[in-house]
Amino acid sequence: MIRSMTAFGNARAESPQGSVSIEFRTVNSRFLDVSFRLPDELRMAEGPVREQLGQVVKRGKVEIRANYARPENQASTSLDLRYLAQVATQLDVARQYLPDVAAPRLSELLSSSGNNAAATDTQVWMALCAQATTQALAELLAAREREGRRLADMMLVCARDITAIVDQVEADLPALLAEHHEKIASKLRDALTAVSPDGFAQISGAELTARIAQEASLFSLRIDVAEELSRLRSHIAELEHLLGSETSAAENTEARNTHQGKKSQGGGSAGKRLDFLFQEMNREANTLGSKASAISVTRAAIDLKLLIEQMREQAQNIE
Repeated sequence: MIRSMTAFGNARAESPQGSVSIEFRTVNSRFLDVSFRLPDELRMAEGPVREQLGQVVKRGKVEIRANYARPENQASTSLDLRYLAQVATQLDVARQYLPDVAAPRLSELLSSSGNNAAATDTQVWMALCAQATTQALAELLAAREREGRRLADMMLVCARDITAIVDQVEADLPALLAEHHEKIASKLRDALTAVSPDGFAQISGAELTARIAQEASLFSLRIDVAEELSRLRSHIAELEHLLGSETSAAENTEARNTHQGKKSQGGGSAGKRLDFLFQEMNREANTLGSKASAISVTRAAIDLKLLIEQMREQAQNIE
């Protein structure tokens, strides 16, 4: 599945004790770069959130913000009534054995109640943060996939344009080679005639014609771009496979291993594989341009490079 590195996701989880809200913002980056902005009360959640994030995000710069809120009618310094009831029960039991034991002061009750509440709060905030993180990451992943599909569609349009250019050059190639072959043969005949206007008595006409044809053919091989066109077709087929495939990772790996007999690039991200593929395509376009013997082929090479660059720019945002 093609995913964009630019997306946003947020969520809010609530309970009677309060609520936690969290948001994820991601942009493109070569590696996974995560930064947190959390209040002290949620600092303990950083590790679990990072672990959850790593399960769905492999590349990109990620900014995570989270906050919490207590109910308006709940003060952090209020006594926990359940805790106060427990203290009263324990005090009654203690007085059965120690009748003179003093009741705790209010400040002591507030302090101990606060410590007990803090431990309870931590558990509540951690649970709410995990719940909100799960929901926010689901939203983030959906956004990344939507944007990824949009980018893939744009690149597939470019791929179809490249295929059309390759088709046109391939269709024109026999005529271009024949025309160039004839030009070379004509120039060779003119050169031989200029050197020996009376002809070559020792060389028969058939031998001379054969030698001219051989030299013209050898020179024509230097401008034959059929191999470059074939490799471009192979690269386009691999590109369409990467952009449109929803098969298993094993099938993707097998396809990459067979592509052009090259060594597989491993299980890297789709964005990195696309970048490598565009480098190969750009190399073929450059070779096509350097071999061009007609203005139409030169223009085709330029158009190919422009389309490849457009796809490369889009791929910079692919995970």
